[in-house]
Amino acid sequence: MNRKHGIAVGLVVLALAVAIGAMAYTGVGPAPGGGSGESIEEFPTEEPSTAEESGSNDGSTTTTSPDTEPFSFTIDETEECGTTCRDVTATLYNEQDETATGITTYIRIFAGEDNADPNDVVWEGTVDVGTLEAGASHTTTERVELSFQGARKVDRNDGWITIQTTVESDDTTVTFRNSEQVA
Repeated sequence: MNRKHGIAVGLVVLALAVAIGAMAYTGVGPAPGGGSGESIEEFPTEEPSTAEESGSNDGSTTTTSPDTEPFSFTIDETEECGTTCRDVTATLYNEQDETATGITTYIRIFAGEDNADPNDVVWEGTVDVGTLEAGASHTTTERVELSFQGARKVDRNDGWITIQTTVESDDTTVTFRNSEQVA
């Protein structure tokens, strides 16, 4: 009876391991990370500008383009909140000489370097900013949680992601795209 009990326990453990593996592979179930941010029905874009990043002594990263854009932004801080989770604090700046209204930012993260294939989106979300006076800024912190499947896609791309950020206002739309190796 002891041997039968051992075999039964072994089969239960094996079945549980297979189920957890299937959930991790498909990104389904109670595994940490969940899915992407809120689903975006329509993702506005302008032809992406070639973004350049510059670092500073405080660890922040500024993304700008060669021509003066109506908006710019910085990634101020990234904090780990789990294996597949990061809290990202970013600031959007109104570089215009006038007030910008109706501002919404749309963010998509793709697995892979210089990749914008909709099939490779691992996270997406929006931030409603509203109105920014000339020269003003808006800072927000967003939680970016990848499913295990999304994290696996990033891993299969040698840890590279492409971040596409579109800032849409009542008067203009500008899109920034840059790639980073995060793992």
